[in-house]
Amino acid sequence: MRTGISLRADFDAEGLRRLARQGKHAAQARRLLALALIYDGGSRLDAARLGKVTRQIVRDWVMRFNTNGPDGLIDGKAPGPKSLLNDVQRAALAKAIERGPTPYLDGVVRWRLCELAQWIWEEFRVSVSEQTLSREVRAMGYRKLAARPRHHAQDPQAIEDFKKNFPAAVAEIASGAAQGKRIEIWYQNEARIGQKNKITRRWARRGSRTSAPHDQRTRSPYIFGAICPKQGKAAALVMPWCDTYAMTQHLAEISRHVADDAHAILIMDQAGWHMSNNLVIPGNISILPLPPKSRELNPVENLWHFMRENWLSNRVFKSYDDIVAHCCDAWRKLQSQPWRIMSIGRREWANGF
Repeated sequence: MRTGISLRADFDAEGLRRLARQGKHAAQARRLLALALIYDGGSRLDAARLGKVTRQIVRDWVMRFNTNGPDGLIDGKAPGPKSLLNDVQRAALAKAIERGPTPYLDGVVRWRLCELAQWIWEEFRVSVSEQTLSREVRAMGYRKLAARPRHHAQDPQAIEDFKKNFPAAVAEIASGAAQGKRIEIWYQNEARIGQKNKITRRWARRGSRTSAPHDQRTRSPYIFGAICPKQGKAAALVMPWCDTYAMTQHLAEISRHVADDAHAILIMDQAGWHMSNNLVIPGNISILPLPPKSRELNPVENLWHFMRENWLSNRVFKSYDDIVAHCCDAWRKLQSQPWRIMSIGRREWANGF
């Protein structure tokens, strides 16, 4: 007859019962009470009945307890199958994702899971399903995100220099053209709103093919918009064209919204009608041009996206006047929500110094 395995001598029945009362794992507490019965001189059969298991399982508890103490009686997470990719292959995969595909070599302009699985097979001769690969790339911290547009000839260093030197540029204007007045930071941009309108995402039943009206006519005006995020102010005109005259009228409109004791620094891109020598600039405005091809520095771009998504898309405009009326109505809604202007328009590099 096989002899039982002795319990370790550095514990006793009272100690195990105390640990069972203090523990947070129900299964561990049940096993500790069963082993405490053995410490009291009970048989393995009695311990098995108390734990509602077989004597073989009690024997397994004893071995786990002797090896790792009370913590050995806590159920651990099953390790699961071994990963198909090793650390070197994961590092190469991360590098490929960051770099993106090379169209003339990989045949695609963006990675899908099926192309990444094919790339892994060609590089390492490891066959990975799309489901497994999805778990791997997510565990590595990657998600499928919408890319923001960026001009192909953009100079990242120019953007960083603009942000870095912005406080000095504001200080120079404050000590010069502003003549000691407080400074208001404004941003300006234009948006074309036309009959050939945008269709946005919308809620629909899964598997259905939802639709939205879409016009093919091409009449369109322009919204000249400017915001002061810190004050929650906005000024706009709806014009039939983009030229120096329209920009002059918009500058006059912005000037009327600047406080009497303030001077506005107007940040905008270097479009031709923004930098024209014939542009009439009011005395309470100084223009600070953005670096070339750096539209993401201008929060009015985000404002146009919000207005299109919520107020101007999924419509069929009856006429040019109807477009103008909807543009004016959308801008009035924005002006009535200064908190939204502050939320969308605030930039740390422009207001955090």
